[in-house]
Amino acid sequence: MKNTIICAILLSSLCFAAQSRAQLPTAAPYPGPDDRYKVDLLLVVGHPDDDSLISGYLARLILDEHKRVAAIMCTPGDGGGNEVAYESGAALGQVRIQEARRALEFLGVSNIWFLGGHDTPGQNVLWSLERWNHGRALDDLVRLIRLTRPEVIVTLLPDQVAGENHADHQAAGVIATEAFDLAGDPTAFPEQVSPARDLHGMMNLTDDLRPWQPKKIYYFTDAFENTSQYWHDPRVTSPFRENLLKGTGPEYSNAEVSPSRHVSYGHIAAEEQVFYLTQEGSLGKDAIAKGDFREFEQQVHLIFGKSLVKGSVTGDVFEGVTSDALPFTPVRGYQPQSRDKLQLEIGDPYAFYQEFWKAHNLERLSHLVPLPEVAMNRGGTLHVPLLIRNDTQNSAVVGLTAVLPKGWTLESGSALYPVPAGNSYPVLAILTTPSAGDVEWQELTFKAEAAGQPVGSVTVRVLLGKSGGLPQ
Repeated sequence: MKNTIICAILLSSLCFAAQSRAQLPTAAPYPGPDDRYKVDLLLVVGHPDDDSLISGYLARLILDEHKRVAAIMCTPGDGGGNEVAYESGAALGQVRIQEARRALEFLGVSNIWFLGGHDTPGQNVLWSLERWNHGRALDDLVRLIRLTRPEVIVTLLPDQVAGENHADHQAAGVIATEAFDLAGDPTAFPEQVSPARDLHGMMNLTDDLRPWQPKKIYYFTDAFENTSQYWHDPRVTSPFRENLLKGTGPEYSNAEVSPSRHVSYGHIAAEEQVFYLTQEGSLGKDAIAKGDFREFEQQVHLIFGKSLVKGSVTGDVFEGVTSDALPFTPVRGYQPQSRDKLQLEIGDPYAFYQEFWKAHNLERLSHLVPLPEVAMNRGGTLHVPLLIRNDTQNSAVVGLTAVLPKGWTLESGSALYPVPAGNSYPVLAILTTPSAGDVEWQELTFKAEAAGQPVGSVTVRVLLGKSGGLPQ
């Protein structure tokens, strides 16, 4: 009898639940993401006109491979020069924003964003990151990656290489790499992935985006050895290391003819350059006037960063890429090392990169430029940041000296430095370069010793007589 009563109660409950469900209204389908902004490739650069270094490749992708491309520029280029008029500063930044929009729209890129950082002429990436407000810029970039959902990110090389070596170029590569590794993490900028309180109402204070994990990241560089419409001087090739573009990523010919435009990709690149009249747009105008596009028909070299799908280092950018979404893939992150010794090291920004690459699973980049290098005009002033570390339990006095090629002068840096136990002493060595001579590479070495024993050395390689025009 008891079991019969229980069965009757259960049957009655099920009938009531079914009747209740039948009376429930059907909710409208929740909308998906806005596909107007979905892209195959997201370009992240420092300024308007940085895209001109790979505009031939962008033309290939958009016009003939029918890929969707969007661009993000971290600054409006408000610290640059102006070749055609008197506007400068913030006004120039507004002019360059318009130049960028018109140039990229010519290639077929309609979605272009500016992060609002300030152009910071110089070669120290940490200065740019500070002026941009690193955290805010990263927040904005992660948001745009989640909005555009790129399969591939292409950005500038985060490394200190002899060339123009603009710190803003490097900083764009730094935050693009960081955003690549954070956009798929729902705990990174979680307000961006929190649902809207009222999807169709006002004052939604969270973004209702979804985490997104890009699949590949590639870099390009303005180093002197990357021949382009800007420079191609064989004397700048380093005798100390391999060309950083040799076998490190895919290459694309700008001399090939576009099937859709019936001219070379270099020709298209020259046409795009003309839109940047404030920034050497004359190079494109001259090429078009002469009908000579050889300067723009140099190879486009990309440097492979990392991939979360199968593919080869030198294979096509989209090799192994499918439309399937990937789960978040965490990286190694920073891991402190135990050191129980006195040591002389290169300082920031070089020291930053050594930890940055490891933290982001980019150890391959550390082999591109194995020792610190810089390009300098003759008769200029070189600043070399050094760091004396004392990770022992005893205080020490460390002597610092320099071994210099003929004609160099050490203005400051050579001294005895008291370094307490467990502390470090940052030293800025200041040198004057020789004023006479041809373009050449030279090596400088700094040595440290304590109690008559060597505790380390740092070698810096300098390309003399050739500079991209930025302060060092």
